[in-house]
Amino acid sequence: MYSIILPLLQADPGAVGGGPGGAFAQFVPFILIIVIFYFLLIRPQSKKRKETEKMLSALKKGDKIVTIGGLYGTIQSVKETTVIIKADDNVKLEFLRSAISSVITPSAAKEEKIEEKDETEEKSSESDSGE
Repeated sequence: MYSIILPLLQADPGAVGGGPGGAFAQFVPFILIIVIFYFLLIRPQSKKRKETEKMLSALKKGDKIVTIGGLYGTIQSVKETTVIIKADDNVKLEFLRSAISSVITPSAAKEEKIEEKDETEEKSSESDSGE
């Protein structure tokens, strides 16, 4: 650590890294690390946050959603900061908009039903072969 700071504190500019560009050359790796962090961490996270905000602002009645806790339901009404979700025939729950994880598109719902159907067929064929 002292080997980096000590030459910068010396009064003779020629002793700092061999010339006037020596101090800048020492900071190039730090600048590169900051740029790499921006493109690998900060930028993707801000893009994801913007997409989530866009999805939450576009919520409307009748959308099928999944909450962060894993509750599946259909939006019955949308308020400023909350939504009322119909989880079953007589069950209505009020959640904050920020508690909604994703909106289920019709194609995603079909894929889930197909997966469930495949799992039940596998279980029934296993029980039939075991008897």
